[in-house]
Amino acid sequence: MNYSDETDSLISRQLLNWPLVARNYAALERVSTRTLDVGGSQVVLQFNPERIRSSAASVDAASLKARKCFLCSENQPREQEMIDWHGLYKIQVNPYPIFPRHLTIACQRHTPQLIAGRIGHMLRLAADLPKFVLFYNGPRCGASAPDHMHFQAGNKGFMPIVDEAASAPRRRVMELGNCTIDLVDTLARRFFILDSDSVDSAEAAFQALQQAMPVPAGDSEPMQNLLCWHADGQYHIIVFPRTRHRPSCYGQGEGQFTLSPASVDMGGVMAVPVERDFNALTPGIVASIFDELCVTARGADEIISAMRRH
Repeated sequence: MNYSDETDSLISRQLLNWPLVARNYAALERVSTRTLDVGGSQVVLQFNPERIRSSAASVDAASLKARKCFLCSENQPREQEMIDWHGLYKIQVNPYPIFPRHLTIACQRHTPQLIAGRIGHMLRLAADLPKFVLFYNGPRCGASAPDHMHFQAGNKGFMPIVDEAASAPRRRVMELGNCTIDLVDTLARRFFILDSDSVDSAEAAFQALQQAMPVPAGDSEPMQNLLCWHADGQYHIIVFPRTRHRPSCYGQGEGQFTLSPASVDMGGVMAVPVERDFNALTPGIVASIFDELCVTARGADEIISAMRRH
């Protein structure tokens, strides 16, 4: 199957046949935006009230148990179509978009949001969807459905970090097979980037990085956000190690912001659901949020040392 063509057709049909999608994507064309320079990196603020569903989502165990899973097929609107991906995932249009072309790619069975054993799927999906950047939010790093495994995808050219990473200074961490692992620490938040022409090499390098990253007590995997794309025969994975779920300024009071940063925010697009927050955010505030949520210089060095030891 040509998944790229099928996805184009899916988006066209859903815009035509699903009024909610037509309305929300039309509204997206009218959203206000502001661009900030944060430590030499571009961050686009997008005033998007519909994203309150994600930013303010209650993701504690009791709340998840009390609601129906909106990624399970039996609970989805009758208008929502899908493309089957090898019996494992369903490719669907996200009805509450950030991107002009925004997909949700959910596991076809209800299973927790964990990347273990699935990075190969993400890489192959990226190759099958060459017009998109895929992303993964850890269960405590912006995922609004931590009880159901899913990726998302947005059209290329939208998140500034993808182009910025291509030309940013890098610190070589190591090479594993046909995969290089580098650290980038010059773009307001630190991240690792893996580049390879081989799924197997990229998968092995990613697993080595995972084993070196700390896992908080009670969690099943490192706190992280991931971006992944395929271009010119190369697979690319950006790994943002995280230290917190939400910033200390999270909230709705004076001096607080309804922001729960996830992969897209780390990628340089902040969907801000509250107009007051949209107007009040400054480069300094965004920089402080990144500093609070992302791995420190010392933390990155500890990850690198652990990788080299093992």
